[in-house]
Amino acid sequence: MNTKLSLPQTKILTFKTRFNDTRTCIGLHRRSSVSPTLCSKPVYSGELKATKETATVIEPSNASTIEDSFFSKVAINYLSKNLQDAAGMSSSSSKSTDYDRLVDTATRVASNFDTKQQHELVLSSLEKALPAVISSSIKMLFPPSKLSRELFALFTTISFAWLVGPSEVMETEINGRKEKSVVFIEKCRFLEQSNCVGMCTHICKIPSQIFIKNSLGMPIYMEPDFNDLSCKMMFGREPPEIQDDPVMKQPCFEFCKSNKSYGVKH
Repeated sequence: MNTKLSLPQTKILTFKTRFNDTRTCIGLHRRSSVSPTLCSKPVYSGELKATKETATVIEPSNASTIEDSFFSKVAINYLSKNLQDAAGMSSSSSKSTDYDRLVDTATRVASNFDTKQQHELVLSSLEKALPAVISSSIKMLFPPSKLSRELFALFTTISFAWLVGPSEVMETEINGRKEKSVVFIEKCRFLEQSNCVGMCTHICKIPSQIFIKNSLGMPIYMEPDFNDLSCKMMFGREPPEIQDDPVMKQPCFEFCKSNKSYGVKH
């Protein structure tokens, strides 16, 4: 029996949300010569529109240096390989570090596929990384509740620093009850390294929301702040429809690396 989590009164106590009311980043209807056929597809309730406007922002500083452990490198390369396989790409890259090669793979996906295909490719790679038998067990054992939301948040901070950088669990209030179910990423590693609003949105945020909700049974809303590169992951909160998400109005960074290096049309 399906149980729908209702969170009508969600209030974040610790930090504020900021969005710029401008336009979005990577072009949304660019055609690709490759048309992968995948089993898992996100639901879209409307057409998304593209724009070529860009934001004038301060150029970000050099990316933070993170020393990846052996197990972190294994996880990085595994995710990169899954994404390459899903996209039918070669694994060759001139980048010097494992994480740089992951970002390079993501950038090539963003350059060669439209946004719906990007979502599907990432979903396919995530499903391969977490077999259905495991995800189904998690979904059954941890239905949406205060406890499960807090466990998801805690597990994220412990297990995914290699992907998003250091994070911490923050307190929130849901239906008048306090719980620790928000993950605050002070500076997202992927956003900092890619320096691309479109890649953050379509390679990370949207497919992650879809995967965690559909495969693990946990609604989640990811809210990046493109001013300071932080991000909030709010477990238990239903995200808006894709075309209604405020992130879709976020303009490109003026110094977007993918725009300069890969010719991604924004």
